[in-house]
Amino acid sequence: MQTNIQNQSLPKTLVLLVDDHIVVRAGIARLLEDAGEFEVAEVDTGEAACEYVRNRRPHVMIIDLSMPGMGGLEAVKRVRARFKDLPILVLSMHRDEFRVRGAMKAGANGFVSKGAAAEELVEALRTLKRGENYLSGDVARSLAAQSLTEDAERVSSLSKREFEVFRRLANGESVAEIADKLNLSSKTVANHRLSVLKKLQVKNAVELAHLAMRHGLTEPLT
Repeated sequence: MQTNIQNQSLPKTLVLLVDDHIVVRAGIARLLEDAGEFEVAEVDTGEAACEYVRNRRPHVMIIDLSMPGMGGLEAVKRVRARFKDLPILVLSMHRDEFRVRGAMKAGANGFVSKGAAAEELVEALRTLKRGENYLSGDVARSLAAQSLTEDAERVSSLSKREFEVFRRLANGESVAEIADKLNLSSKTVANHRLSVLKKLQVKNAVELAHLAMRHGLTEPLT
């Protein structure tokens, strides 16, 4: 009982919840208020969110991306442009790489899918309050899977010779060493190297090696 009294005496975190679905807002507000440390204000458009932030300065904002009017992404950009330190958490039913990276680029500090566990939303808010970024587990896994799929498509675009050069470069062999082992000129291997870097969309040997490790392609070669 003493713990409850102490929690009630602590100042609560004012959360601005932005979503155009009233049922969704009600459920999230109930969840956060039951946690005992949050006070929730609700608006249903990006325009209303911008106005509320100007007037009330909440401690953190939770916002959906798919809303009528300016939409969540534009609201994130506008709020971030004026309020550099306000933690912004995107809560969306979509978790594809395009939306997640777009939201983070616009200024969001975290991204949680609406399919995540309720406890993750509370943990995300606590994490953002500490000044850290947050991705819910399902969003992080989705991004990793999509990244691997894109890598695989790029690797499959290599010719047989380029793939061989790629694996040897990833294992730390120099252009001269590869030329000697494959009985090619150094110029030819260097040209293959440039083509590999371009097709895989990596900038240097370090990034190339990291890509190879993600796909288990760095075992020793003869």
